Amino acid sequence: MLNTYSYPEFKYQQSPEQASGDVKRHPVVIIGAGPIGLTAALECAAQGIPVIVLDDNNTVSIGSRAVCYAKRPLEIWDRLGVAAPMLEKGISWKIGKVFFKEKLAYQFDLLPEEGHKMPAMINLQQYYLEEYMVAECERQERIDLRWKHKLLSLSQNDEFATLVVETPDGVFTMEAQWVIACDGANSDTRNMLDGEFSGQFFQDRFLIADVVMKNDFPTERWFWFDPVFHKNQSALLHKQSDDVWRIDFQLGWDADPEEAKKPENVIPLLKQMLGEECEFELEWVSVYQFACRRMDKFRYGRVLFAGDSAHQVSPFGARGANTGVQDIDNLGWKLKLNLDGKAPAELVESYSEERVFAADDNLMNSTRSTDFITPKSKSSRVFRDAVLQLAEQHEFARPLVNSGRLSTPTPYLHSSLNTEDEDSFAGNMRPGTNCADAPIQIEGNNSWLLPTLGGEFTLLVINNDTAHSVEQGGVHAKVLRLGQDFDDSEGLVSQRYDGEQGAIYLIRPDQHIAARWRSFDEIKIKAAIAKACCQH
Repeated sequence: MLNTYSYPEFKYQQSPEQASGDVKRHPVVIIGAGPIGLTAALECAAQGIPVIVLDDNNTVSIGSRAVCYAKRPLEIWDRLGVAAPMLEKGISWKIGKVFFKEKLAYQFDLLPEEGHKMPAMINLQQYYLEEYMVAECERQERIDLRWKHKLLSLSQNDEFATLVVETPDGVFTMEAQWVIACDGANSDTRNMLDGEFSGQFFQDRFLIADVVMKNDFPTERWFWFDPVFHKNQSALLHKQSDDVWRIDFQLGWDADPEEAKKPENVIPLLKQMLGEECEFELEWVSVYQFACRRMDKFRYGRVLFAGDSAHQVSPFGARGANTGVQDIDNLGWKLKLNLDGKAPAELVESYSEERVFAADDNLMNSTRSTDFITPKSKSSRVFRDAVLQLAEQHEFARPLVNSGRLSTPTPYLHSSLNTEDEDSFAGNMRPGTNCADAPIQIEGNNSWLLPTLGGEFTLLVINNDTAHSVEQGGVHAKVLRLGQDFDDSEGLVSQRYDGEQGAIYLIRPDQHIAARWRSFDEIKIKAAIAKACCQH
C-alpha cells in the first residue's frame, strides 16, 4: 500500500535514575504517548507540574486512526499552545449530509453561528496530530518523554505508586505521586489493577480505508444508508489532509476481518462507490468491531484512567479522542491543587465523578447511533428506513436521523463542585458548562475570550464596578473585567453570558463555570471557590 507519510523515529535515552539505580519519586507519570497521553503532558506542564511520559514504542500511530477533532478539544489544545499547526494542516468542515439510497435525506450544520475562534470540526490524520504534540512536548522543560519504556508492573499505597519499567538497558523502578493511564483500549495498566471494564460489544464489522485521490468532492461529511453501491449496508466519506479520504464500509456480522481488508477485496468496493474511472491508491486499511463500555470508576487509588483506557465508544460521532482530551482538561488543575497542598485527594476523586457522567452521556449517544446505523431486528430497520424517507420532506423527522451524533461537550450540571444559581439567568452558561467563546478586543487589538480564561480560577465580570480578586485557601481568582481588561467588540460576550443586568462568573481553570451571580459578594465567592476545590 502507498504510504505518503514518513514516520519519525524518536530516540531512546537511558534516564539518569536508571543509570544511577536511584529510585526517584515524580509528581506525575503518564503511561502512553498517544493523543491523550501527550495532551496530559502538555496540560501538566501548563499547570507547572514536572511530568514523565512512558511509551513502549518510539514513533507516532501507524495509520490515520482517529480523524475528526471537534471544537472543544481544539479550544483545549489552543490553550495548550498546540492547535495552530493542527488548524493549518487539517481540513475544516461543519456541513454533514445524510443520504438514503440515492437521495439526500438530511443536512446539518455543526456551527451555524458566527463568533468562535475554533471551527466546528477538523479532519486530520492522527500521526500528524501526534507529531505536532511531540514537537511541542520537546520544547517544554517540564516534560520528559521516555521512548521504549514499557511498564511491567504497578503497585501502590496511600501516598504513591511504584512502577517497574523495562527499557533496552534493562529493568528499573520509579515512583509517582499520581499516575495517569492513557494506554488505550487494551490498557495493560487497567489489567494490572484488575479494573472493571464492562458494557456492550457490537457484532457488526466495519472496514476503514484511507484512500489517496484527487477529486472535487466538497469538504463535508457524507453518510449513506443503503446506497446503490453498497446495498443494505452503510458507508461514510470525508476528507483528510494530503488528498487522503477516509471511507468506511459496513460489512455485516459474518465478515472475515483478514479477508475483508485484503486489497483485492477492498478495491472493488471502492470502485463501486467512486466509479471505475476514478484513480486512487490505498494508504491504510483496517477492520474493526466497536464497543460501548467503560470502567466502573476512573480513579483507582493513585492511578487515574483517561481516554480509551477508561472508556470506549463507536467511532461514529468522533467521541473517542475528543472525549479523552476533555478528560485531561478536567484532571490537570485538580492534580495541581492537590500537589500544591491546596486541595485534598477528594478533588482528584471528583475527576472520576464528572468524567464518568460525561462518559455515560457519550456511551448513550454512541449506542443510539450504532443501533440506528445497524438495526438489530426487522422492525428496527423498518422504523429507521421510514424515518429516513420522512426526513427528506418533513422537519419533525430530521432530529431522529442518527448517522453518529457528533461530539459535543457534556456539561457537569449535577457536579458536586458547582454552586447552584440563586439569581435568574438566560442562555446556556449554567454552572458545570464549558465557557462559550466570543470575539473581543484587548487594547484595540482583535482577540478571543477563551484564550484569556483557563489555567487558573477567574472572575469574569460584566457590568459591575465593585468586583475585585478573591483568595480562598491559597487559591486565587483573578478578575477579568469587560470594559477594562477587554472590550466586547460585537456584544457577544454580554449576549452569551446574559450580562446586561450585570453578571459575575466564577470560572474554573478548565474553562468551566463553577458559579455565577448578578452582584459581587466576596463571602459567596469564597464559599464557591472552596466548594469547587473540595476545601472543607
